[in-house]
Amino acid sequence: MDSHKICVAPMMQYTDMHDRFLLRLISKNIFLYTEMISTGSIIFGNCLNQFDFNNEEHPVGVQLGGSNPKHLAECAKVAEKYGYDEINLNVGCPSERVQKGRFGACLMLEPELVAECVSEMSKSVDLPVTVKCRLGIDDREDYEFLSNFVEIVKSAGVSTFIVHARNGLLKGLSPRQNRNIPPLKYDYVYRLKQENKDLNIIINGGIKDLTESKNHLEKVDGVMIGRASYDNPFMLADVDELIFNETTNRKNKVEILNEYLDYVTVMHSKGHDLSRMLKHLFGLSKGDTQAKAFRRKVHETILDGDIVNSRNELIALI
Repeated sequence: MDSHKICVAPMMQYTDMHDRFLLRLISKNIFLYTEMISTGSIIFGNCLNQFDFNNEEHPVGVQLGGSNPKHLAECAKVAEKYGYDEINLNVGCPSERVQKGRFGACLMLEPELVAECVSEMSKSVDLPVTVKCRLGIDDREDYEFLSNFVEIVKSAGVSTFIVHARNGLLKGLSPRQNRNIPPLKYDYVYRLKQENKDLNIIINGGIKDLTESKNHLEKVDGVMIGRASYDNPFMLADVDELIFNETTNRKNKVEILNEYLDYVTVMHSKGHDLSRMLKHLFGLSKGDTQAKAFRRKVHETILDGDIVNSRNELIALI
């Protein structure tokens, strides 16, 4: 599936609808994901606004967190009505809060339940259902653990697995530490693809640029980039040409900034929070000589709310 060649990871507090709009200005082809949406917030909290997205974001998938097959199926139906392209089940988040809700990475210890969850969702919607997982949990570091998990879950109809190439440690580490401390084992993911040629295997974890991505793509079907794409979104500027072999009119930073500020102005008039939208611009100046001054001006604009008068100065600094 070429659509998953380069994906941007679902990241809590980061990949909201505004960040996804910004990323789509940079690349037409990367696959985008929502922040994780817990089934409880939809079923019991009625927080349907979490499903909001812009039509420009396609292709875009929604990531759900939960372990109740019926609740997941219900939320999948809602996501389908909203117009998403894919439902992804989170079986990779190791945070203690998520564990208390009995979902995320701890579900790797219950592959039969994961299979039941994806089966219920698949029966409820016409969208593809995918799974994002880790290599293993705590001291379950053997390749056989991952292989067994995938074998059971794929029997429920899942053909796409996004694998964060680290173990998840359920106690003693924060989610941030879990993204850095457990060692990367890319070879496990390569082997998984080698032994499951029928599956679409996407590798995730510690991938910093498109050069690394191209190297991974020689051994797996897709690459998911996380923090690197948020801290420096313009790193994706060449992705359509380099990875998707498309000749495109690559936008420069000024064009991207102008279009995004137009979007922010419209969305702010509709009641969307200005600081939440503008914070996504901090990384756009990464590597520029005036990066610090640009970030300072973005911060000032968040405080004074004056996009009109800030625009020219921001453009001059990018």
